Amino acid sequence: MTHQKLDITELLIRLESAIGNIIITRKLENPLMIGIRTGGVWIAERLHQRLGLTEPLGLLDITFYRDDFSQIGVHPNVKPSALPNTIEGRDIILVDDVFYTGRTIRAALNEIFDYGRPNQVVLAVLIERDGRQIPLRPDCIGTTIQLDANQRIKLTGPDPLDIHIQTLDAAA
Repeated sequence: MTHQKLDITELLIRLESAIGNIIITRKLENPLMIGIRTGGVWIAERLHQRLGLTEPLGLLDITFYRDDFSQIGVHPNVKPSALPNTIEGRDIILVDDVFYTGRTIRAALNEIFDYGRPNQVVLAVLIERDGRQIPLRPDCIGTTIQLDANQRIKLTGPDPLDIHIQTLDAAA
């Protein structure tokens, strides 16, 4: 397996700028930032602080909302979501590390709507990669990349936070 490294600091700066712009253009009022476990939470923790958001950071574990849950079974690292009692009418910034097929975001939206109907949801991702299977698209992106079928993105963290593109050997 070979690794290609991405500059996470540069990607976070780009994503922070994009979110800052969308807060202004879409007139987000006292937005609630929610990170999707695990990598999305690591990204959201940094962005939340850098953007100076006042609402506590929300944490979302979408394990039980996945459309492949019955196929993968119970995941041993399921952690509870931590969201405000109501998100009815709230402006939400949903954060994940990698946008790939769109299935994670679909599951996250389903869980969020179980808590109430937000005013609007802005989707922010560190990396958008090719392979979308559901008609969703991020609003804010650190970078967009295309990968070969034998490549994947690996985020490690939380401290230090780092990101790599892994190429799986054909013989593996």
